[in-house]
Amino acid sequence: MVKPKVESETKNAKFKRIASARTTRILEDLRLLGNCANTSHYSYTESDALKIFAAIEKEMKRTKSLFNKPKTEFSLD
Repeated sequence: MVKPKVESETKNAKFKRIASARTTRILEDLRLLGNCANTSHYSYTESDALKIFAAIEKEMKRTKSLFNKPKTEFSLD
C-alpha cells in the first residue's frame, strides 16, 4: 500500500517512497513473467525469449542512463 503524501515530505523522502513502490512492482512483474517459462502451460521459442529480454535490457539501460547524467555543465574554465 502506498503511503499518503505528507505536506512536509522532503524530495528525498518522496523519491524513496515512490521509487520503492515502483521497484517492488517491477520485481513482482518480472517474477510473474518468469511463470511464462513453465512449458507445461506455455509454448515459446528461444527467439521469443530473446526478444523479451532484449526489450527489457534496452529499457533497463535507458532508465539507468537517466540516473547517470553528468552532474556538471560544460565549461572552458
